[in-house]
Amino acid sequence: MSERKVLNKYYPPDFDPAKIPRMKLPKNRQYTVRLMAPFNMRCATCGEYIYKGKKFNARKEDVENQDYLGIRIYRFYIKCTRCLQEISFKTDPKNTDYEIEAGATRNFMALKLAEEQAIREEEEAKEEEANNPMKLLENRTQQSKNEIELLESLEELKDLNRRQQVVDYDTMLAAYDTTISERERGRKITTTR
Repeated sequence: MSERKVLNKYYPPDFDPAKIPRMKLPKNRQYTVRLMAPFNMRCATCGEYIYKGKKFNARKEDVENQDYLGIRIYRFYIKCTRCLQEISFKTDPKNTDYEIEAGATRNFMALKLAEEQAIREEEEAKEEEANNPMKLLENRTQQSKNEIELLESLEELKDLNRRQQVVDYDTMLAAYDTTISERERGRKITTTR
């Protein structure tokens, strides 16, 4: 007995799709999704390290009454691989990151701290220049001095290249042509054998 797949279904002429009963789904329904851990973390219960990129089956839900510039914020629930403790984190679109909520602690992130420190230092320098006109003048003179030094070193490099540029292109091309013709002769000899 052969098995046939039905591609089309029969709909009688009196069929009305509006009469099909619809399921009432809760507004904040949780979905099961497959995701990877977005950062390194450590379980608060058993101390298990969960590394970035570890795959989990997670539950996803919308965070109610929270959004950032119209972007929805989602909350994820995963379970620790050792003790099955529930760990929850949510998206943080403002910082394009994730924010841990419960069940684990986020491991040290040197890169993020370094970027924050650089931003703070840059803001402090701008504030100091705005409040101190002498500092602004010093920075401008230093910048122009650096530009002049760069131009001088560039000119020196150009002069050095001009002095060393004593290449006779005609003899170089003639030598190249002879090596090509020798190679071609060698190929013709090997193909006739």
